[in-house]
Amino acid sequence: MWLAAVLAVVPILATGQQQPTFRAGTKVVSVYATVTEAGRLVPGLVREDFEILDNDKPQALTVFSNEVLPITVIVMLDTSGSMTASIGILKAGAEQFLLRLLKGDRARIGDFNDKIQMVSPLTGDRDELISSLGNIDFGYPTRLYDAIASGLDELHEIEGRKVVLVFTDGDDTASRTRFGTVLDRAQTEEVMVYAIGLQGDDVINGRHVRTRPDRSLKKLAEETGGGYFELSRTDQLTSTFTRVALELHSQYLLGYSQESRDGKTHKLEVRVRKPGMTARARKSYVAS
Repeated sequence: MWLAAVLAVVPILATGQQQPTFRAGTKVVSVYATVTEAGRLVPGLVREDFEILDNDKPQALTVFSNEVLPITVIVMLDTSGSMTASIGILKAGAEQFLLRLLKGDRARIGDFNDKIQMVSPLTGDRDELISSLGNIDFGYPTRLYDAIASGLDELHEIEGRKVVLVFTDGDDTASRTRFGTVLDRAQTEEVMVYAIGLQGDDVINGRHVRTRPDRSLKKLAEETGGGYFELSRTDQLTSTFTRVALELHSQYLLGYSQESRDGKTHKLEVRVRKPGMTARARKSYVAS
């Protein structure tokens, strides 16, 4: 039901849009914002509807766009042992995300368990990406943080809007990378993290218990301006992957001239001046 509501308000998607250009010598802090009202995406806002604060100080917006801008996204899928029975549903959900990539978008698919592998090249060819889902493999432990770090590695030299989309049904159990390292890198490298977590069932000491995906994912998504979706059933996967694609193609680009280059982490806050609407965006940047 909520997905139908989202579809109803998503604007007509423009394709072939170019990234905004900035004057040489000007350091611009760019922020991508997702605006919702009662859970629905809000299109059609204008520059005057937004306010952005840097360390609680209002900033004059020098850049604004409500056009659809290209994304580069790394999709990392949990294929550890607990997902064996649900892998077909996971592939179907990921396929719906890939089908909604637009002209100018690029993606690369990877999976993780006790190992991490990329199963596709970085490409805008949706058919090739969907076909690559057949190459995902199984394992047992869950190297969740290592997988996100690998996604960040793939985006290191990429310009423009960068996203890691990660799916898991459990906690990290075997990573060498710490969560704090992943969070610091995502913030510093200006990568937006979207996370889809699936609740599950397990048997502990002879009792059936309900398990939840890694609780750190919500914090990672909130701090980087992405989104976190926690699901209770596998039949919600397709609509959730679809929702992520719609959000990424319905964001606003805001920018302002950076006054300070003190090398410190600055707090960011984006506000919408219209009652009942909220903006989700990254919460900090490094003033390098």
